[in-house]
Formats: sequence, structure tokens, C-alpha cells
Amino acid sequence: MSAVTHELPPAAVNAKLIALIASGAVFLGVFLSGFVIDEPAPYDLYMVGLMVVWALFGLRISRAAAPLLVLLVIMNIGGMISMTQMSDLASTPLYLAVSLFLAFTAVFFASVTAVQPGLYRLIFLAYVVSAVLTALLGIAGYFHAFPGAEIFTKYDRAAGAFQDPNVFGPFLVLPGIYLLYLLLTGPVSRMPLLAAPLLIITAGIFFSFSRGAWGMFGVSVILLTGTLFLQSASGKFRLRIVVMIIAAIALLVIAMLVILQLPGVSEMFSSRAQLEQSYDTARLGRFARYMIGFQMALEHPLGIGPLVFGTIYGEDTHDIWLKMLMDYGWLGFVSFLTLTLWTISVGFRILLRDRPWQPYLLCAYVAFIGNIGLGTFIDIDHWRHVYLLLGLIWGAIALEYAHQRQLRPAMPPALAARHPSNGRRQAQI
Repeated sequence: MSAVTHELPPAAVNAKLIALIASGAVFLGVFLSGFVIDEPAPYDLYMVGLMVVWALFGLRISRAAAPLLVLLVIMNIGGMISMTQMSDLASTPLYLAVSLFLAFTAVFFASVTAVQPGLYRLIFLAYVVSAVLTALLGIAGYFHAFPGAEIFTKYDRAAGAFQDPNVFGPFLVLPGIYLLYLLLTGPVSRMPLLAAPLLIITAGIFFSFSRGAWGMFGVSVILLTGTLFLQSASGKFRLRIVVMIIAAIALLVIAMLVILQLPGVSEMFSSRAQLEQSYDTARLGRFARYMIGFQMALEHPLGIGPLVFGTIYGEDTHDIWLKMLMDYGWLGFVSFLTLTLWTISVGFRILLRDRPWQPYLLCAYVAFIGNIGLGTFIDIDHWRHVYLLLGLIWGAIALEYAHQRQLRPAMPPALAARHPSNGRRQAQI
């Protein structure tokens, strides 16, 4: 017998090699997003290079994702106009450069996922790996697991490889939601493999002692499980969700009772669990600054300049909407508000459509809702994962747009005009 060998053409081999390198490059970029101790972070420097290289070799922005680019650029133009109101620029140019860079990362992720939907799985895998590692660093720092581990804490709270526990905690929400999704929908045999990283991430969120991260994770879990429950017509699957949620709540209560017995944990938890802190309700506390800031916005429609509000009142705005008004002016505020409402509206319309990328869209969407809700109480404009979420959602929007366009020629023109997914819904996208 003679063996017949089939050799792939060199062009096919090169194309496969380029695809592997590109996938690995995206994986590394998302992985680095979990390590942001200072600006510019390694993630920033790496992503700048990656986006430049990708642009040189054919980065294509989908027409459906164009609103994302336009609105983010307009927002940053508002920041540049606001900068003209400052007498001392200080570090403002660097701040706005980071803002513009993050805007381009959102467009980048939307563009690459729209062309290669298979990257969704790789991006989420990289995010989970990054989250588990930074969560382990934060937990190790909180318990002083090794000499020097305290660098991964701040204010006696786990911060991982982040500047602030209030960023560290929310960063962990999306991978936690994704692992929960896999637990709820995957085979029972995979549960132990998924439960371990989910427990690590959940512990990281808890030991960040971030009220926002706790609430955001809770809301995201409710949105995810509620959506899955309503989406499925299978009584067996719905029963599985109910049983798993009851079991998870029981385990959470038991874990909380055990953890609260650890020295110092109970006191910190009691302090952080209060809805109002002293810095919220003080004479010039967070809530008072909200009122002052919104009054200033009426007097300064162009803004007062990035980071200026904090130099006047000792602390920054701690509110993304006020942040937009102060740092980016009314132009930036309207742009960001429009983008947020557009993302939520269009994302919701395609959220439950049976597509290969639907699980990733669902997880990114509920996490985005949580981040926007949290933004009412904290600044999120330089949170790298928020821009990643925007990119993931708009990538799915672009994919749906392309999918609908492919369906049109397959139907007679009269039927296509009346078809609900190709007529009315297409116009909505």
C-alpha cells in the first residue's frame, strides 16, 4: 500500500500562521488588561502597537460599528475643547491621550470581532485567565500570603494588580458572569473545572470590599439568570437554573458565615456594607459635590477641564455623568449619553437572537449595564474593561447587521421587505 500525502499550498499555510499570530496577539492584549497599576500601563503600550500594526495590514471598521467611532471621537473632542478653559494644563494632555486611546480600543475590538467572531471565545478565555491571576494576587495581598504581598492591596482591601480596589472589583464581574453562564448551560461534568476559577473570582470581588462591585455582580447575576430563564422554553432547563441558584445562595451564606469569622474581615465588611459612608454625606462629600457640579455645568457648557474638579474640591466627581460635564463639556456629555442609550437599545434588540456569538453578547451586555449603573457613583471613563465591553457589544451589532444583509438575497424582494428580521428589525439596527 502506498500512502498519499496532501501538502497544503504555501499560501494556506501562511494564512493559518498569520491567523494564529493574530489570535495570540489579541489574547495577550486582553490578558494584559488585568494589570493596570499605573498609566500608561503595559496594556496601553502593547495595544497601541497592536492597533497600529493591525491598521497597517487591513483593519476594517464595519459600517454598523461606525456610530461607536464617531460618538467616542466627538466625546474626546469635547475634552479637548474643555482643556482650553484651563490656565494650567499639567497632565491633562496625557489624560486626554489615554481617553482617546481607550476609545480606539473599543473600536478595535468591535472591528476584529465583527470580522472574526471566533475571537469572542479567545477574548473571554484571556479575560478569565487574567481575572483569576489578578484575583489571586489581590487575595494573597489581603492575607499577606508572602513578603511584599501588601502591594496588591490598598486601604486594607484587595486591589490585585490595579491602582484601586474599586476598579479591581468591577473588572472581575464579566469573567465571573461568563463562568456562571457556562455553569448554568454546560454539562455537569465540566462544573468542577468552572467552579474553581469562579470561586477565586468571587472571592476577589468580596475582598475588594467594593460596594459597587458587590452590587454590580449581584445585579449582573440576576439579569443573566433571569434572561436565561425567560429565553428557554424547556421546563427541565428552568428547573436546573432554579436548583442551581438555590444551591449557590446556600453555599454563599455558608461561605459568608465562615469568612466573617476571620480576623478583621467582619469589621471591614460591616463598615463597607453600609449604604452611606462619611465621605458620601459630609458637607462637601460625594452627594454635595454632585449638586455643586451640576450647577457648575450650567455655568460652564464647555466644561472646566479634565481633572480640574478634583483640584477644587479635593476629590474627583465620582459620577460618570458629572465627569462628562466637567471634563468633556456638554458636547462630551451628550455624545457619551447617546452612545450609552444606543448601545443598550440596539444590544437589547439582538440580545436573544440565536447566533453563535449570542452567549458572549449576553454576558458583555449584562456586565455593561452593571458598569453604567455603577458609573452613577464612580468615574468609569478610564476603565479599560468598559471600553472592551463596548467593543464586544458593537462587534455583535456589526455581526448581526452583516447576518441580516446575507439573508436578504435569499428571499424574493417582496418577501424580504415584509420579513420581520430583514425589514423592521434591520431598520432598527
